[in-house]
Amino acid sequence: MNLHELKYNEGARHTTKRLGRGQGSGQGKTSGKGHKGQNARSGGGVAIGFEGGQTPFFKSMPKRGFSNFNRIEYAVVNLSDLNRFEDGTTVTPELLKQAGIVKKQLDGVKVLGNGTLEKKVNVTCNKISKTAQAAIEKAGGKVEVI
Repeated sequence: MNLHELKYNEGARHTTKRLGRGQGSGQGKTSGKGHKGQNARSGGGVAIGFEGGQTPFFKSMPKRGFSNFNRIEYAVVNLSDLNRFEDGTTVTPELLKQAGIVKKQLDGVKVLGNGTLEKKVNVTCNKISKTAQAAIEKAGGKVEVI
């Protein structure tokens, strides 16, 4: 196959409407815009949400709440999830993702203290609760916060 032999898929390309071309096109004279008025003019039309001068709906509705765009969201891992690793394993966010415990790392991984830990593991994470840290150290592991 050569470059000059490539073809578009069926239906991928449409012929453009040739407006104002007179006989037979069906798009002659006013080119499908009707007679005069704002929408017939070049650059004509109204903005989205414009209601003819009436106060637009979205402006009349009460504005409430707050959206924190600086919010940091952590992927959560519980102590009971760490039991599937062997003794002495260094558990990192990448290892958690490979094991399928964490689907998305989001802004980092946080370890929480739910469940019990029966294995001695070293944990590297972005954030950890005090109870989880105490449980890991009690089991003989180490905690490193990135």
